Amino acid sequence: MLLALDVGNSNTVIGLFRPASEGSTATLVADWRITTPYDQTPDELGVLLGTLFSMRGLATDLVTGVAVSSVVPPLDAGLRKLCETYFKVRPLFIEPGVKTGLPVLTDNPSEVGADRVVNCVAAYDLVGGPAVVVDMGTATTFDVVSRKGEFLGGAIAPGLGISADALFARAAKLTRVEIKKPVKIIGTSTTDNIQIGLYYGYIGLIDGILERMIAELGPDTKVIGTGGLAKLIAKDCKYLHQVDDMLTLNGLRLIWERNQERHRRK
Repeated sequence: MLLALDVGNSNTVIGLFRPASEGSTATLVADWRITTPYDQTPDELGVLLGTLFSMRGLATDLVTGVAVSSVVPPLDAGLRKLCETYFKVRPLFIEPGVKTGLPVLTDNPSEVGADRVVNCVAAYDLVGGPAVVVDMGTATTFDVVSRKGEFLGGAIAPGLGISADALFARAAKLTRVEIKKPVKIIGTSTTDNIQIGLYYGYIGLIDGILERMIAELGPDTKVIGTGGLAKLIAKDCKYLHQVDDMLTLNGLRLIWERNQERHRRK
């Protein structure tokens, strides 16, 4: 089976795939979301993954391949050691030189985050192009795929969580509140006011950028949301109607499969 690791700044999403066989497609057997392990050693991570597997009745020796998308370079060496020690496999990191099937047409392709490339691979496979992927994590990224399946570029904005943290840190009299959809649009308490500003203000940011991107790409542009807050925000967005929580994991699976085919041909 394939173990897919999407290592983000705040959370790490893990997926276990049963590979495709004749007459069937690859299937996601299990998935987990954990806090990104900044301070854990490879041995501690091995224990954690072993526990997660056992809670689902799975054995770690089922893993025959590992694909990793990481935006936290200091963790990469530990993740490599984890894979080689506990799964006895050499992991495939999404980095320059790896066959993705997605031409990157930016000024400096090497600086594009692995997660953005992986998302676009999955989005193009799912809906074709042109398409925009909105990934709402620590930062919110807008990634644009052309009609031909090329990564054209995009935009990066502070995530909703960062925006909220900045507000609470810089305004002494404002208290931290839960980020959720407000029950009204004109607040009558400080909590109401903050929730309305955060929620609808962020929807305005998402729709404002998407409106301009769609105007440039064409009215047949597809938009896909992913990330921890995508389902919450998409409820009231004008342009963001499709959400896929497993988009990045499926992109990792696709890239891993393409590289297996490449090695077999060689």
